[in-house]
Amino acid sequence: MSDVKGIEQFVEKHKQLKQEVSKVIVGQDNVVNQILIAIFSGGHALLIGVPGLAKTLMINTISQALGLTFKRVQFTPDLMPSDILGSEILDAQKNFKFIKGPVFTNILLADEINRTPPKTQSALLEAMQEKAVTISGHHRKLKAPYFVLATQNPIEQEGTYPLPEAQLDRFMFAINLEYPSFKEEVEVVKNTTQNLSRDIKALFEAQEIIDIQQLIRRMPVADNVIEYAVNLVSKTRPDNSRSNDFIKEFVDWGAGPRASQNLILAAKTNAATQGKFSPDIEDVQAVAYSVLKHRVIKNYKAEAEGYSIEQIIEKLL
Repeated sequence: MSDVKGIEQFVEKHKQLKQEVSKVIVGQDNVVNQILIAIFSGGHALLIGVPGLAKTLMINTISQALGLTFKRVQFTPDLMPSDILGSEILDAQKNFKFIKGPVFTNILLADEINRTPPKTQSALLEAMQEKAVTISGHHRKLKAPYFVLATQNPIEQEGTYPLPEAQLDRFMFAINLEYPSFKEEVEVVKNTTQNLSRDIKALFEAQEIIDIQQLIRRMPVADNVIEYAVNLVSKTRPDNSRSNDFIKEFVDWGAGPRASQNLILAAKTNAATQGKFSPDIEDVQAVAYSVLKHRVIKNYKAEAEGYSIEQIIEKLL
């Protein structure tokens, strides 16, 4: 099958996928779009939102529609790395037997990831980057495709451990979940206070998703689009000659090269969902907020003057 035919089929399946998810999830179209872009790009996503916005339900529904296995871990202060990765036990025959942890799945929901200490947070680093884990000296590959979708509560910060920049950088997207509109909330209440059951149909198989990821990586990108993405990322760095006075004044640290890679990959997927065979600058701009917002660190002056990261990125765009 040609790549052109592959993109055309993907557009149709992507529409069906969103319709399937909308059976359960009311509104949140932009959030669902961004999660799907991250998944088809082969990236991980961090969802930031207050409790009760159906983050777990959304991710579970998406995993069902994608035909992927799903596991959820509630991150707590006493969670140990072995609770995520698995451990070796001595069986009745006095042989060591490996019991797989929840990390061995297609989609892992790391719920409230900032509630667990850095030692346990870092247990996910190798899984996220290498799609493999090392336990008791044994290197174990995770099944493909593999995604970590983590959630974080922005309001309750007592007893939390902020994610280090190295781990934040492993997430392709940081996605903000907003409260539903009045109309959407009415619909949510109607749907969840009756005996309604909606079956989610699996539209994909694991290998099909891997094939789509490879198709998107093969998509050609014009040099000017790549240069635009790299230029945008380099302008976030206050010590860079390309950055303007505003960035120099209000930003402590900018985004690294992984941001440029993710901008192009996500732009390709964004283009593919619209039936385009190559991304343009508009596709880069469409994913820029989600790629950059957790990688740009503002300084105390920006905090004092009330500048948000979104406003800083808007100045760049």
